Amino acid sequence: MARKPVPPSEDRLMRSALSYLDRYGSSEANLRQVLARKLRRLAMQLGTDPSDYLPLIDPVVARCVRAGLIDDKAYAEARIASERRKGRSARRIGMGLAAKGVDADLIERLMHDARSGDDLSAACIAARKKRIGPWRRSDADFAIRQKEIAALCRAGFSVGLSRRVIEAPSIASLMEDVEDAGNVGAGFGGWMAADDDRFGDET
Repeated sequence: MARKPVPPSEDRLMRSALSYLDRYGSSEANLRQVLARKLRRLAMQLGTDPSDYLPLIDPVVARCVRAGLIDDKAYAEARIASERRKGRSARRIGMGLAAKGVDADLIERLMHDARSGDDLSAACIAARKKRIGPWRRSDADFAIRQKEIAALCRAGFSVGLSRRVIEAPSIASLMEDVEDAGNVGAGFGGWMAADDDRFGDET
């Protein structure tokens, strides 16, 4: 026999928030959305109005903020670093942070503070994963190179940067370009870094 759902309380909702934060990084706005979805599902099971429970969210989120469990700046910085290692473009990273409720001014500031070679390094990671550009296993004619450039553009990289990566004569030359851009820390070794899923999307 299925257990009858129990009406939510602040303490129960706090336990749900802690369980979520144990598994995923989160912004303040995203945690609010997660808790609101949980309360709506529970209200549906109970046959009650979800608006009766939504006021529980503010005190729970405030407790998480006071405890240092959520910090939008730290969350955004960690997600930017994680997404860069996966080969994500600045444009796509910014869109992802906005979707998680991170303040637009904070996103702009953090992305502006990123080192100049970050997008180049990320584009190299993307090309390596797709086995295109200097990572392809065979020669490519003009049509194939154009398709490869389009693939990087769809990932959010500019046409010029995509062309620069795809038409690079060698992996070594790209490594030199990244280092010349002042992004040595995310150089060739960074292109081979393992993915970090903690800051992946969860709905």
